[in-house]
Amino acid sequence: MRLSRFAALTSSLLLAAGAALFGAGQASAAQADFGYVALGDSYSSGVGSGNYDSSSGDCKRTSRAYPALWAAAHAPQTFSFTACSGARTDDVRANQLAPLNTGTDLVSLTVGGNDAGFSDVMTTCVLQSESSCVNRVNQAKAYVDSTLPGKLDAVYDAVASRAPNARVVILGYPRFYKLGGSCIAGLSEGKRAAIDGAADYLNAALAKRAANHGFRFASVTSAFTGHEICSGSEWLHSLNWANIGESYHPTAAGQSGGYLPVFTSAA
Repeated sequence: MRLSRFAALTSSLLLAAGAALFGAGQASAAQADFGYVALGDSYSSGVGSGNYDSSSGDCKRTSRAYPALWAAAHAPQTFSFTACSGARTDDVRANQLAPLNTGTDLVSLTVGGNDAGFSDVMTTCVLQSESSCVNRVNQAKAYVDSTLPGKLDAVYDAVASRAPNARVVILGYPRFYKLGGSCIAGLSEGKRAAIDGAADYLNAALAKRAANHGFRFASVTSAFTGHEICSGSEWLHSLNWANIGESYHPTAAGQSGGYLPVFTSAA
């Protein structure tokens, strides 16, 4: 009788151990099968954070960008990083979607700022009057209302078609300036307020289109609060005449402290 009980107990323990090992194997296999594709513009490629991969050329992808940081921390079986500096919605559709397939589990994307004329808005606001800056911001907002929704629909539809099983996270853009902050030179407060308002306006449009496609919108506004230009603890480059392309882009700290945790929570 004692032997039977011992045998039964031993058998139960062995079965339990086997189940635990099998379950762990399934979990490892599930993790190993995970595929992540990072799409988008300079805010995803990592412009502003340095250490650019020379093989990425003008796209300026870097291991300091949030997609690469997330991949390093989570070790997906496949990681395709096609985000490119200067990309617009049409560029994403034409040049970045090849890695997407039915096995893709996660997609991240920042796009829309270049479509709305980000570079020209900042050039106008830096070089011209406050009224010219506000007028150019209003032109960008008009584009966001009239044309950008269709552009976003086209790229979002293309992502969904190629990667129907993926969780898609659309990330927004930070406000550039802390109003009433520490800056004693540079743009006027009116210009800074107009630029921040434009970021909010664009983010609202991105969030709406993302929701309409069943995607998750991840706002970085709160993450960057207290780290804007003029905050004294900036995670964004101000105007940099020595390296104009990095102006108004996140620093390495902005990628790791701002974008990465927001994306991690949404992914």
